[in-house]
Amino acid sequence: MRILPLVVLLAGLALPAAAEPVPARITVAGEGRSFAVPDMASLNLGVASRGLTAADALGANSTALASVLARLAADGIAPRDIQTSGLSVGPRYDYSDNGDGRVVGYDARNMVTVRVRDLPALGALIDAAFAAGANEFNGLSFGLADDRAAIDAARRAAVADARARADLYAKAAGVSLGRIVTISETTGFEAPQPMALRADSIAAPAPVPVAAGELSLGAQITMVFEIVQ
Repeated sequence: MRILPLVVLLAGLALPAAAEPVPARITVAGEGRSFAVPDMASLNLGVASRGLTAADALGANSTALASVLARLAADGIAPRDIQTSGLSVGPRYDYSDNGDGRVVGYDARNMVTVRVRDLPALGALIDAAFAAGANEFNGLSFGLADDRAAIDAARRAAVADARARADLYAKAAGVSLGRIVTISETTGFEAPQPMALRADSIAAPAPVPVAAGELSLGAQITMVFEIVQ
């Protein structure tokens, strides 16, 4: 039997190819922003009531809120644009004797979130709700019924910003950009902060003045490029 030298046998084995070096990469963040005039608003309003018993407080509250909802419906607010956002009933205590407190009555609160699609009527609608019995107002914010076009504009601006930064860094380092490896996104929405108003500030002889302003929509992305030496 003929035995080949070990070195010859090893030469015939398929050796793994040397691993190719991973291209150098550059990671940049980009931010884009677009602006749009809002076409809808969201209100959070409701009724707070008191009674000697929980049933009294809840009954008075339900009657008052039913009047508010009827007025909103009469002013053109669709059922799909009204949603209960908070309902509570609880005891009210008197601590004047420095003790543990005694129950002197009950408080009931029922809040609803209302979408208003007719912004020119917003101030008059707030007045009407309070005239009908609402006595709490927890916030007002503006938005877009369809924000896709505005967000897409912010995304395009974010990509352009990231590419411009990558070009700047590459030129400063004396290299060139290669292909895009990854793109990841985090999209944010910035709107005017809700404002809280007291009931007595709403009951005005003229419609409440409301300024919708402008919405800012932002997109943030991260892009990874290969570097060509």
